[in-house]
Amino acid sequence: MPITMASAGDTVIIRKITGNDQTRQHLAELGFTVDDEVKVVSSIQGNLILQVKDSRIALDRTMANRILI
Repeated sequence: MPITMASAGDTVIIRKITGNDQTRQHLAELGFTVDDEVKVVSSIQGNLILQVKDSRIALDRTMANRILI
């Protein structure tokens, strides 16, 4: 299930990151790695603000759909 299906306030665990190598590398550099916890701070029309470790990161729907929980 993509992370865009999670509701604001949910804490989820990343199970898989899809996409080409460049996309997966970019998400890894932002702190999104498999088996890490991520908190959904807010969700507006599929665009998300996520808390990863000590940072808040905004992702558009296309990029967020690459993160499976």
